[in-house]
Amino acid sequence: MSSTADLFEAPDAARARIAGVDEAGRGPLAGPVAVAAVILDPARPIDGLDDSKRLSGKRREALFPLIQERALAWHVELVPALEIDRLNILQATLQGMTRAVEALSPAATFVRVDGNRLPPRLPCAAEALVGGDALDPAIMAASILAKVARDRAMVALHVDWPRYGFDVHKGYPTPAHLAALAAHGPCPAHRRSFAPVRRAVDRLNGA
Repeated sequence: MSSTADLFEAPDAARARIAGVDEAGRGPLAGPVAVAAVILDPARPIDGLDDSKRLSGKRREALFPLIQERALAWHVELVPALEIDRLNILQATLQGMTRAVEALSPAATFVRVDGNRLPPRLPCAAEALVGGDALDPAIMAASILAKVARDRAMVALHVDWPRYGFDVHKGYPTPAHLAALAAHGPCPAHRRSFAPVRRAVDRLNGA
């Protein structure tokens, strides 16, 4: 884990291609968790990068294609609800991070992950950086890709399951979502390992 003081030291040769990694969607009751990895190109800077939570939806959508176009490499991994239920949300997210980094081409020579946990079996050296989505531009870019990709995935799920309002709340446990879950039970996109969904299943089964 690094400190803010050494974060912006010039990388040595072993850190020439630094990938930032972040996720979106660990808290919702439905849909995938999205994990992104981005290697920025110093020759093609992107103005306006920030933690995706600080940006408006319109600004995130504007930055999304710019990051894809100008980054040296990028990948978004969508980890489905079934995998989340099988592994648990933390392990599924970490596995998704590993896959996102492994998919980068050219490959990363160093990885910075937002948070305090590193995924297993990364192909290169790495560090966890708490608050990295507000400190490191590559992590900022990854947070934007992950957020936009997941929001789009939830809009697509709304087409198949309109009664839940996924296009509005994106699967988070809002009162409207909880009411729909109670009224209709879960759909295949719901995470059955999450307590509110599990309770809805139990009610349907008469438990």
